[in-house]
Parts: sequence; C-alpha cells; structure tokens
Amino acid sequence: MTSIPIFSHLSKLVLLTMAILITACSSKPQPSNTPNLTKANIYINQLAFDVQAPKQAVVALPIGETATRFIVYQDSNMIYQGQLTSQPSFTEWGQGLHYYIADFSQVKRRGEFHIVVNTPKQQVASSTFAIKQNAYFALTAKSLINYFKASHHTNPKDKSLRINGTERYVDVSGGWIDAGGDQGKHLSQLSYSNFLVPQQGAIAAWAMARSYDSLNKLYDRKALTLELAEEVTWGADYLHRILDSEGYFYSNIFDQRGSAKERLITGYEGPEGDYTTNFQAAFREGGGMAIAALVRAHELSNKTAVQGEFSAKQYLIDAERAFVHLQKNNLRYVDNGKENIIDDYTALIAATELYRITKKSKYLKAARRRAHNLNNRMTSQGWFVSDDDERPFYHGVEAGLPIIALVDYLAIERNRQIKAKTKRTIKLSLNYQLALNSQVSNPFNLARQTFQTYNDELYSKPQDGFFMPHANETNYWWQGESSRLASLTAAAIWGGKITHSDKRGAFGINAELAYFAQSQIDWIMGKNPYQVCMLYGFGVNNPPHAKSAGNMLNGGISNGITGATSNSNGRGITWAEGPDENNKRWVEQWLQNSIWYLLAMTAMTE
Repeated sequence: MTSIPIFSHLSKLVLLTMAILITACSSKPQPSNTPNLTKANIYINQLAFDVQAPKQAVVALPIGETATRFIVYQDSNMIYQGQLTSQPSFTEWGQGLHYYIADFSQVKRRGEFHIVVNTPKQQVASSTFAIKQNAYFALTAKSLINYFKASHHTNPKDKSLRINGTERYVDVSGGWIDAGGDQGKHLSQLSYSNFLVPQQGAIAAWAMARSYDSLNKLYDRKALTLELAEEVTWGADYLHRILDSEGYFYSNIFDQRGSAKERLITGYEGPEGDYTTNFQAAFREGGGMAIAALVRAHELSNKTAVQGEFSAKQYLIDAERAFVHLQKNNLRYVDNGKENIIDDYTALIAATELYRITKKSKYLKAARRRAHNLNNRMTSQGWFVSDDDERPFYHGVEAGLPIIALVDYLAIERNRQIKAKTKRTIKLSLNYQLALNSQVSNPFNLARQTFQTYNDELYSKPQDGFFMPHANETNYWWQGESSRLASLTAAAIWGGKITHSDKRGAFGINAELAYFAQSQIDWIMGKNPYQVCMLYGFGVNNPPHAKSAGNMLNGGISNGITGATSNSNGRGITWAEGPDENNKRWVEQWLQNSIWYLLAMTAMTE
C-alpha cells in the first residue's frame, strides 16, 4: 500500500490515485511475521464482492492521525463517499494503529474499484477489487476445478501397495494428494488426537457434488459440469478401491512426506509420522464422509451420465455396505474407544445422505440418533461439548461442519418436535459465535473460538481467542486456519437461512450474520494484517514459495495466519516467519482449504 501527500489540484489527485492503483496491483508479497503498525493502510478483500453482499474495508491510521470519510473510485471516477466508523482500541496484535470501518455495502455497481482515504498528512489508497454478480463462482470456479485436477495422484506404484503389518498388496491408486508438500492420501489425519480429527480426501468428492446440486445451472452455463462430475467420480473410484473386503476404508496412504523407505497403507501418529496398524477409518476418521461422498457420487453420476471406472450403482452398494460395517464396528476403530462429537456429525451426514437417496427407514433412525446426540451436546450458552468430560468443541479445520450436518438433516426430518430442537441448536450456536466476536474489539470481524489448552494430559480452563491453541492434543499440530474460516462462512449462511432468515438481506440472512460470513472470506482474500490473498493466482499479494510447502498451484489456498509461535494459547499473530521447513504451517496449499472455500462459495452464490 502506498501513501502520498495531499495535492489540492483535482487532476493531480486523479493521476496520483491511478499511480497508487498501478503500484498496488504490481506489488510483490513481502512476508513479515510482524504487521506494520506504524503505516496507514486500507485492508480489503483483494478479489471481489458479490453485488448484494456486505462490503467493508478496515482502515488503519497511526495513532494521532485521523480521518472521517472515504471515497470509492471506479477508475478515476468518484462514485461513492461514506463515513468512517471509528473502532474501539484494538491492541491484541500490537500497538500503534487506530482502526476504522469503511462500509460501502450500498455500492452495487459492477466493475473494478478502489478506495481512497484522506488524512491531514497523506492520502491512502486500497488495492483494486471487483463487484460482480455471482462473483466468486464467476471468477474462481474454473480455477478450483483445475486445482483439484492438478492434485490427482497418478503414480502407478499405488496400484500395488502393502497394508502395514501384513503381506497383503492392494490397488489404492487414484485420489488426490493431500497437500503441496505431502504426496500422501488421507481420509483423515491426527486420529490419535481424537478431538482435532479433520475430514480430508473423501469430503472433496462430497463437497463438489453438493456444490453442483446447489449451483447446477451455473455449472452448466459455464460448461463446467463435465469437469466437475469427472472429479467426483475420480474421487469415488478411489473410495471404492480403498474399501476393504471387510467393510472399512483405509485411512491413509503415506510415506512420511517422502522420507520413508516404503509407502504403505497405514495409520500413523506424531510429528514424525510413526507408522501404526490402526488404518481402519472410523466415522470420525473419514469413514462417515467417505460414505456420504459415495452416495453423492452415485446421484451425480446418474444425473449427468458421467461414469468413472466403476458404476453409480456400485458407489451406492459400497456406501451401504460400509455404513452397516461402521455401525457395528466404529468403537473398535476410534483411538480412545469412545465416540465423540466428530463421530456424531460425520455419521449424521452419512445417514442423511443414505436416507435422502434410498428412503430406507433404518437410515432415518440412525440419523435421528446422531442428531439427538448433537442436540444434547449443545450447552445453554451456545457451544458444543465434544465428549462426556465437558471439553468445548473447537476445531482448526471444520468448525462449521456440525451446523452443516444439522442443516442437511433438517431436509429429511418431518417430526416437528425434533425439527424444533434442531433449529434451536443451530440458532444457539450461531448466536454464540456472533456474541463471541463482539465481546472484544475486533475490527476484522475474525471468527473467535472457545477452547482449552492441553499440556501434560491436563486441560486449562475454557478461554476465548482468535486462533487455535498450539498446546493441544496432538502435541505438535497447528497451522493457518483458512479451512476453519471458510467452514464457518458456509455454516453461517446455510444455518442462518433457517434461524436468522431475511429474504431481503445479503445471502438471505440478517445483516449481522451476513457481515460475519463475508468477513471470513475477506480475511482469506487479503483483508488481514499481512495483506496476503491466500487464494493463489488471485488478488495483489500471494503467499511466498517455500521448499517445505511444495508446489503452489492456481486455485490452491494456503493454510493462512496463526497465533504467535511463542504463545501456546494462540495469542498474538504471525505469518510465514520461517525458517523454510516451518513455513508449510502457513503457506502450504492443503486440499481442505480449497474444498472449504468451494463450500463457502456455494453458500454465498445460492
């Protein structure tokens, strides 16, 4: 961002504003682990806003320097003037700046724009951004599909891999690589943590098929349906191959990020990826989402007539067989022998999808049991309990997935009493998130969370903060939270349409929730203290390369910003501070980041 003295002559002002715009667009990323707290800046989504969406920028001025208004320009034409809203003092990430909000939601003109703020000392201009109908779909859907396609695992060696602890070799070819620096294929990782287990490979196929179900006309219009359906069947074919004859899915295909002598079908744990024979995926370890993905692939293949190596019929057969097996054996596969909230919401999604397609009463019964569990895990304050020990549910990847699971379940439930209780759960959760965000000064409206730190098998008292605690059950894992933020956008919109509905409002929800939903995507797209657009190939500043992070592909999204490395509770803030081998925490492109952005984009576009 560039600052210049004020010139009195209008023509000079126009020329200088255009120069600022050119400079901003051509600037290169300058990663730093400390935000610049002495320089005036305008933090803004560097990509786009939908026409009807909330539109806000954060203006930061050095303490003692003030401004009252902002101007929106289209090229050199001033199209809107607005009042800056001063924010309460915000010093959690450092001192030296005062923050203002520039709200230009009233601007609904299509085109390319930038914002200018004048102070008595200088003029500050933002990077450019677009306002466009169906902006995120129009600008990024093609690149997302290309990213998934470029992430295919095609090494023929996976056609015959050994199952750890046995001499059995099976074909586990296909699927998507996990991340830029990891050629592994995972239904889930961190299973030994029990509470931070993320949904990985299978959710990709489920999310793409779910997106098509919502936006089929746009996919058809953009001639993207064939490519999307091919990705879904690519994923479903892989799930068929990793479904063991006993009825469970293999959780991981792994080679310790390229350092192991042998690539195996295996479980693993710890920072070194030590192999284990716990490779059967429980519901929470990717099994539930694999079932749901196969059902969605069955439906999409029939709708589009796009067929993979295996038939749509086979996908449904696989899904039903796996569900029956996990219903009987899930407790054998979970690491601590106890189900928790992640089993509930993943099994709920699986049962919901199976009932939606087959209408078999046994799946509705299973869905009701899991929804009952989730509803009973909701506290009166508005946060979920993870287990029987009152641990709050917090998650660095899929914080919004419990709400999405309940939203989808409501579409198949007809019992009024159960529906009312489920809607109450959704409403409490969303209200709690909004209240949590407003409890402290929060100019970026970044999603806060309730968590406990975990050290030496002991939990701290519950506390609230912006980022995941580094002291958690994994003993090493923490990274940027692009997935978590996007999951909350999707949950806010889909849940909000049920409990915070406003048909005239942005996204069909009330203004406060719509602003929250938009703000999480704004952060990913560059409205953050480092002014980095995490979506590679878009915006002004993209994440830097790092050897540890591997390939950087257009349409891929980097992990993102974290709490300071020096704070075990995730306080403070940092970004790509190095050395290189650590930078994967922030800059590596992870499959889940683009998957969750796809779901958020779908919710924002519907």
